[in-house]
Amino acid sequence: MIDLTQYLWIIWLVFVIICVIIEVVTLEFTFLMIAAGSLLGGLGLNLLGAEWWLQVGAAAVLSALLLFTIRPLLLQTLRKGADPAKSNVDALYGMRARVVLPVSDSGGQVKLANGETWTARLAADLTQHLSLAEGDRVVVTRVDGATVEVAPEERKDPS
Repeated sequence: MIDLTQYLWIIWLVFVIICVIIEVVTLEFTFLMIAAGSLLGGLGLNLLGAEWWLQVGAAAVLSALLLFTIRPLLLQTLRKGADPAKSNVDALYGMRARVVLPVSDSGGQVKLANGETWTARLAADLTQHLSLAEGDRVVVTRVDGATVEVAPEERKDPS
């Protein structure tokens, strides 16, 4: 009868290679940490002659340790240089605008602070059936396709 534990090092290598391949596809450092833990804990102890259950346990502990300590630091470092400025539709939320054509539940038009003119309607959470007249100041609360939902801008009284 063949003792499969003598070929366990091959299983560890194949597992590490599969994890690295998955990591190349996902780019989240999760499978890289599992691969490193398996390489150091599993294959490392296998080469030292440890029992299979000790190899699996060491690989699991090292992988978990790397996942919860090194991975967050790597992700934080990777995202450090990201541009914090919002762009595209995300930049419209909270943007001020002026009413160009009267806005009601059914529609209207507003000119945003960035100079764009958009079709607009009142925000769905406004229970009052009010209509905004030309020149009123509003704030974009939601973007729905090519239409922005707006709410009246809260005015701050100088006191």
